[in-house]
Amino acid sequence: MTFATKGNGAAGGDPKESEVLIVGRGRTQEPSFLRALLATFGPYFLISSFYKLLQDLLSFVNPQLLSVLIDFIKSPEAPAWQGFLIAGLMFACALLQTIILHQHFQFCFVTGMRLRTGITGVIYRKALLITNSAKRSSTLGEMVNLMSVDVQRFVDLVTFLNMLWSAPLQITLALFFLWQSLGPAVLAGVAVMVLLIPLNAVIAVKTRGLQVEQMQYKDSRIKLMNEILNGIKVLKLYAWEPSFTQQILGIRQKELRVLRKAACLSALSTFAWMTAPFLVALTTFAVYVSVDETNVLDAEKAFVSLSLFNILRFPLNMLPQVISNLTQTSVSLKRIQQFLNHDELDPDCVDTKTISPDLLPIFTFPPPHSIELWVPGGSLVAVVGAVGCGKSSLISALLGEMEKLEGQLAVKGSVAYVPQQAWIQHASLKDNILFGQPWTEQKYQHVLEACALTTDLAMLPAGDRTEIGEKGINLSGGQRQRVSLARAAYSNADTYLLDDPLSAVDSHVARHIFDQVIGPGGLLAGKTRLLVTHGVSFLPQVDHIIVLVDGRVSESGSYHALLQQDGAFAEFLRSHAPNDPVKEDEVSSRTSPPSPWTPMSPFPFRPPCRAVPTGRGYLGLGGWRAEGSTVLSSGEEKSQSSWIQSPSHVGLTVKLAVFLQYARAVGIWLSALVCFLYLGQNAASIGANIWLSDWTDEPVVNGSQSNTRLRVGVYASLGLLQGLLVMMSSLTLALGGIRAARTLHAQLLANKMRTPQAFYDTTPLGRIINRFSKDVYVIDEVIPPTVLMFLGTFFSSVSTVVIIMASTPLFAVVIVPLSILYFFVQRFYVATSRQLKRLESVSRSPIYSHFSETLTGTSIIRAFGRGPVFVAINDAKVDTNQRSYYPGITANRWLGIRVEFVGNCVVLFAALFAVIGRKSLNPGLVGLSVSYALQVTMSLNWMVRMTSDLESNIVAVERIKEYSETETEAPWVNEKSRPPADWPQKGEVEFVNYSVRYRKGLDLVLKGLSLRVKGGEKVGIVGRTGAGKSSMTLCLFRILEAAAGEIRIDGIKISDIGLHDLRSALTIIPQDPILFSGSLRMNVDPSGRYPEAEIWQALELSHLKKFVSSQPEGLEFECSEGGENLSVGQRQLVCLARALLRKSRILILDEATAAIDLDTDDLIQGTIRTQFAECTVLTIAHRLNTIMDYTRVLVLDAGQVAEFDTPAALLAAKGIFYGMARDAGLA
Repeated sequence: MTFATKGNGAAGGDPKESEVLIVGRGRTQEPSFLRALLATFGPYFLISSFYKLLQDLLSFVNPQLLSVLIDFIKSPEAPAWQGFLIAGLMFACALLQTIILHQHFQFCFVTGMRLRTGITGVIYRKALLITNSAKRSSTLGEMVNLMSVDVQRFVDLVTFLNMLWSAPLQITLALFFLWQSLGPAVLAGVAVMVLLIPLNAVIAVKTRGLQVEQMQYKDSRIKLMNEILNGIKVLKLYAWEPSFTQQILGIRQKELRVLRKAACLSALSTFAWMTAPFLVALTTFAVYVSVDETNVLDAEKAFVSLSLFNILRFPLNMLPQVISNLTQTSVSLKRIQQFLNHDELDPDCVDTKTISPDLLPIFTFPPPHSIELWVPGGSLVAVVGAVGCGKSSLISALLGEMEKLEGQLAVKGSVAYVPQQAWIQHASLKDNILFGQPWTEQKYQHVLEACALTTDLAMLPAGDRTEIGEKGINLSGGQRQRVSLARAAYSNADTYLLDDPLSAVDSHVARHIFDQVIGPGGLLAGKTRLLVTHGVSFLPQVDHIIVLVDGRVSESGSYHALLQQDGAFAEFLRSHAPNDPVKEDEVSSRTSPPSPWTPMSPFPFRPPCRAVPTGRGYLGLGGWRAEGSTVLSSGEEKSQSSWIQSPSHVGLTVKLAVFLQYARAVGIWLSALVCFLYLGQNAASIGANIWLSDWTDEPVVNGSQSNTRLRVGVYASLGLLQGLLVMMSSLTLALGGIRAARTLHAQLLANKMRTPQAFYDTTPLGRIINRFSKDVYVIDEVIPPTVLMFLGTFFSSVSTVVIIMASTPLFAVVIVPLSILYFFVQRFYVATSRQLKRLESVSRSPIYSHFSETLTGTSIIRAFGRGPVFVAINDAKVDTNQRSYYPGITANRWLGIRVEFVGNCVVLFAALFAVIGRKSLNPGLVGLSVSYALQVTMSLNWMVRMTSDLESNIVAVERIKEYSETETEAPWVNEKSRPPADWPQKGEVEFVNYSVRYRKGLDLVLKGLSLRVKGGEKVGIVGRTGAGKSSMTLCLFRILEAAAGEIRIDGIKISDIGLHDLRSALTIIPQDPILFSGSLRMNVDPSGRYPEAEIWQALELSHLKKFVSSQPEGLEFECSEGGENLSVGQRQLVCLARALLRKSRILILDEATAAIDLDTDDLIQGTIRTQFAECTVLTIAHRLNTIMDYTRVLVLDAGQVAEFDTPAALLAAKGIFYGMARDAGLA
């Protein structure tokens, strides 16, 4: 159903709202995200540009000083002080350059940091406002990617953005000085540079295409992984891991294929760029000496030109990189802009102002789904109807979550909303209930008691301060629903929209909650309440009933009026009501219970029952059963409120083992080969330069040098050899890196598919997803280039030292102190920066997990008007993250200044020793050693950075390794003892003295269960929340392993056989119906085992055939993420279809009927009675009427068998079961 507005909504919005609307609506031109960024961050960034300009100009001073120095060496009679002055000037100039450069970087990085904060904030704010259709167009995974990957692109770009103008400037200046010393021959060199540009342009365009393609694969892989982890329990219960593993590996295969293409391209461009400066020098020198015999290549010309060519190297290298960064960022910019341009919910869609005082809403939906209804203020209205008739949509419409097509919609005052599936924050229980409201003891206690939470609190390890895991994982379904209800009750709103809040709780708890909270005598009496419900027994107590059929109101009126009309509603009642409606006077007498229940008192929150009805202590609630997860006993200290494992923290130095492990993943031989190729390439480079130095010292005869041809030839061949080796090494390394990426990801995935359920219950999903997205990305795309750079800088630094020592042996004296200084600076920095980076990444995941939590709960956050609070929480998390990010930037500057100081000292000493030993030195050697010294600063600096980056990034290998080695479940198939193919034939289940606990160190959940279910029996399992009902079913599947005792199925001990043999022989319809995005066929049969005809038959039996055949795609109907585009009831029917397909002898129903209206319930029960007549059926029931005709009923209490007999015998015994049946109106 859709509703949208034709402009007749109330004019004039709330000023708070309009400020939140990020993109105004009135303008015709599309709003530009780029313009906003420039206006906000541009001016600050310009300061960095100014520093960059100064630094560029300074970098040309030293080559000029070098030429003066060589002149000085040539003329032996010049006074020594000149030489020392030159050396001093060189040092001073280099020092100044260092200081200015780091100012520039500081400004760049801070800009990047601000950009990240700003964009993260704007994405978060937008996510709270987009419409549901917009939300469907970008999945959760994509939105989280916007915030993590795309924002990072901006940060990376800003650092070198100035190169866009600085690179051309440096190139121009370098060419100007070169022209002065070599004349027109420089043009030959320029020609080579110009020719290399189109080559790189082609490579860049190709790489960009690959990048986009790879992003798509990555998005879909993370999205699927996210769903797998969310539904991991279902995968385990159905033994579906192999088929989903195949899906992930299929996507991964394509992703790596793209990466391999990109690697070849990057090897090509590395070749072009490493050889560019050399080719330019070669052509320039060759042309210079060939053009004119009298052109002599002396030391001054050669080495000053070389140092200018070296200056050229950086801008030439960076320019294409910046341009490719720019292209990537433009992709991200488009993605973010598209997201920010999504439609927003119309804040004026629901009018909260103009309504007359006694009405709740009036709205008409357009035909065919037009609804007119109004609800008087302070009344309790029930909405009933079959699955998929639009009950939840009606609530969504009232919240303003749907598009209104026409008509008016008004709701008076503030709204509180309880959704069908409770949304629980990763926070303490108390924070979940307060939800940002101020705390008042009395009101809080009333709410807890009315929502039947006091017993539960007593059993939580830290009472209401207990931290609740993501998605409320450590609460049972019923507890989550009650917390959700308590949140609404506490908010003290004017209007309450309750979407089936009673479905997930047991019948007597439901009765308690109805009486104490929702009903005419409850906390909310006097408020306007709209209750969607399937519970027939509550209907006599509501003021008004609305019956929906296919999105229309088929009838409405009071309970009596509808009974008298004798229409569809009366018919519906007769088929469902547990007892004859004539007895209804007795029911309505309950509406005003006698005084011990509610002593009337002046304040609006009535104190709930202190006096508890005697005779049968209140069986309520409590126990702390997770959805197959954790029970924390009060035995653990009360203070232990947080039960989520904190990320293990690895020691200071990254262990060598991790590097070795990466090398192994790459391949030991490959790794050795890469190092060897690097050695060769540096040898060739040194050879070429020594040859050049030798050439410049050749005596000049008659104004020309002899055999220049040979000189040029050897120089050229040495240089080209270097280029080839570079290309080979970079290609080998990239392919090795991809090999490692494949191995590590496959190990991680294989382990995670075999990890026991307990791990998922105690580890936040964000942390696991982080391994699959961030860490895998680092291994795919960050580590290989970092290793490449590290090896390059390491070998070039070594070769510099070798050359300087060869030409001025005195240099050996200072090499030791300088190395020591360098080493200390480097260690100090690396240790600090790595910890800062760790802190930064640890404080980063909460931003993303809070974001994805917000995305799943947007409708609640909006309904309660908590948007601004959540925005503030997000900002606080970002601030915490910046706290460790900013010192990281500053640490980088600290390092840069110190390392470059070492480099500057190398320049100083190379020049000094040249001056001191000028008697024995020829100009060629001086030129060689000082020009090498001038470029060492860059190498040293990059080497530390690369060491640090490598150490920080190799952590990804460590993190993946850690998660690839967590303990695994029992083997999937145990070859030694496989059950017969048709096992189990009878379906006999026997528990022998069976005990189980969730995790080591926790109390037993089931204590010494012994019972036997004969083949084909139908057994209902009942008991209060936390009695161990779900735990018992989890034990059958060995999601929980026995602490003592055993379970036998048809006489075979289930602990002896493989998990998949066991799990594929049983079938469960779980409590929460979980679907995956993909076709309906994939959801019913992911392994593709069954023919189409069987699938259709299963759909027919599960009453979905009509719906599926009405869809144009049929079985290929696309389910959205989590099955969002099906109603909860339909999702449950899909689960029924899965069960029908598997046809196993043992069927387990876990409260499967909780979220379904009674009609669907009857359909399912009917199907189970006919289709599974021969099978053993175990049902965990909340609605007792579903199990009244079962063979036997098992009553569990505190993990032990309390009663086990036929329903009739149990009713006669007047025990626990009788009490529950009486509450449900069945006894």
